[in-house]
Amino acid sequence: MSNRFGGVGNGPYASLNLGTHVGDDPVAVAENRRRFSAMIGAEPVWMNQVHGNRVVDAAAVLGGPVPDADAAFTDRAGVACTVLVADCLPVLLAARNGRAVGAAHAGWRGLAGGVVENALAAVCQSAGCSPADIVCWLGPCIGPGRFEVGEDVLRAFAGPSAADRFVASADVEGQPRWRADLAGLARDRLRAAGVVSISGGTWCTVEDTSRFFSYRRDRRTGRLAAAVWLRE
Repeated sequence: MSNRFGGVGNGPYASLNLGTHVGDDPVAVAENRRRFSAMIGAEPVWMNQVHGNRVVDAAAVLGGPVPDADAAFTDRAGVACTVLVADCLPVLLAARNGRAVGAAHAGWRGLAGGVVENALAAVCQSAGCSPADIVCWLGPCIGPGRFEVGEDVLRAFAGPSAADRFVASADVEGQPRWRADLAGLARDRLRAAGVVSISGGTWCTVEDTSRFFSYRRDRRTGRLAAAVWLRE
C-alpha cells in the first residue's frame, strides 16, 4: 500500500500521486508509477475503476487497453493486481497455497454490488481453494467517524447483519444522515462468504492528512495504490 511519500508531484498531488485521471501532470504520474513498480518489484495492472463489480484476469489484460473493472486476480508471478483509492476501501486477497492473489476496489456501491465476493470467488477458483484458505488485508479508507451517508447507502446494505455498521447522525436540511463503517461492512461480507483471516481496516484516509490522499477531505487530490502479487 502506497502513501503520499516518495514521488515527484506538487501541490495537492504531493508527492506520490498514482492516478492519471485527477488533473495531475502526466509526466509526474508516469514517473510516480515507474517508482511504484520499482518499489514492489512487479508489474502493476491498472484499471479504469467504475464502482462496479467486474473482475478481470490481470495477466490477460496486461499490456492491453485499460479495462473498466474494479477488481483483478492473477496466478502469474510478477503481475500485481492493483487498485487506486482516495477514501474507498482496498481489499487484498491471497490464497494460503500461494497459487493466486486478487485485489478489489470497494467503495460503497461496489461493495453493495458484490465486488468483494466476486474477487474472492475468482481467487478461490484460480487457486483451487476455499474462502477459508484465503488471507485478506483491508487497507486505509474513510473511517466510520467521517463517512456520513444518506438513506440510499443505508438501503443498499439493508438487513440486520449491517445494522450495527450505521450510526444515526444529525439531519441535513431535513434529510436523515448516518455515519457508516465501510471497512466493517466489508469485513462482515467477507466473513459471511467464509473468509476467516481478515486484518487491517483501521486507518482513516480523511483524518491522516500527512500520509493519505482523501477525496472527501480535499476534493482536488491524488490517488493511493494497493497491490498484491506473487513473487517470481
